[in-house]
Amino acid sequence: MKLIKKGAEADLYQTKWHDSNAILKIRKIKKYRNPSLDSKIRKQRTIKESQTLSLVKSYGIPTPLVYFVNLDDTSIMMQEIPGKPVHDLSESKIIELSKDMGKLVGILHKNGIMHGDLTTSNFILFKQTVFVIDFGLSQITIKPEDHAVDLRLIKEILNSAHARIMLSSWKNFLNGYKSIVGPAYYSKITKLVSDIESRGRYAQVV
Repeated sequence: MKLIKKGAEADLYQTKWHDSNAILKIRKIKKYRNPSLDSKIRKQRTIKESQTLSLVKSYGIPTPLVYFVNLDDTSIMMQEIPGKPVHDLSESKIIELSKDMGKLVGILHKNGIMHGDLTTSNFILFKQTVFVIDFGLSQITIKPEDHAVDLRLIKEILNSAHARIMLSSWKNFLNGYKSIVGPAYYSKITKLVSDIESRGRYAQVV
């Protein structure tokens, strides 16, 4: 078993599951929390994440298969997607795939799912298919404000990690998103994104 990522909430290990390559995600104990409360929170989040991974797959979102959930150590054993994160692809490929990413997020929002951590590292290209990973911060919500937070985050990531292609990628992302949610909901969400941005600017000035 090989540690491949240390995160604030969980560590990821590369391992095997019945001869298949797999990822083991283990949620970390938070020592600052009451132990029984910490155990309860970690178990709830582990259950929710595994359920969400399966749920969004039923909507046609490509996600890793969940192999096994262990609530004793709050871990999820899941399929390893052996592709490349969109973050690591060429600029032209990121621009091209941004439309697919927008469509996938549109499907999530249309079905009342907020991803909660939309970064270009959480989209994986494998065999010409874009997979969505890491639903650890996801929520079941139909609130437009929550969906706008999702879009605001991916926009920030494009602006910081992919600044040279930000405008082209963001335009493609929005076109893909709009094609799924429709023009009315698209207008509502993009207005809310602008509202969030303006509040941020005001806070910085003050």
